[in-house]
Amino acid sequence: METDLAPARAFADGDRLTQAFRNLLENSLRYTDAGGRVRIVTRRDAGKIRIVVEDSEPGVPAQAMPHLFDRFYRVDGSRSRANGGAGLGLAICRSIVEAHDGEISARGSPLGGLAVEIALPVAP
Repeated sequence: METDLAPARAFADGDRLTQAFRNLLENSLRYTDAGGRVRIVTRRDAGKIRIVVEDSEPGVPAQAMPHLFDRFYRVDGSRSRANGGAGLGLAICRSIVEAHDGEISARGSPLGGLAVEIALPVAP
């Protein structure tokens, strides 16, 4: 993978992307055990700006990964809306990213929790 450290720009709605990143960070903080870590990694490669939000334990079960961006999906269905949200945050993130011709995906984090990657096209 070729990476480029030069500044990159994307044509984007700053308010909507702020909403997406806020949702990701709030999820990481809500679902990371006390004393855990959240890391944000950015890079530019293959004509895309890639932003990865990673957190430490607990992780997400493999069978839940394909559903994380579905509306109203929650990994732990027993969570109350007051503590666990309504299951809309990641679905909203997906809508915002796709509206910017981007991609969003989730996988296990090397920190032990979840890694969510957003890839946005670099502006010409």
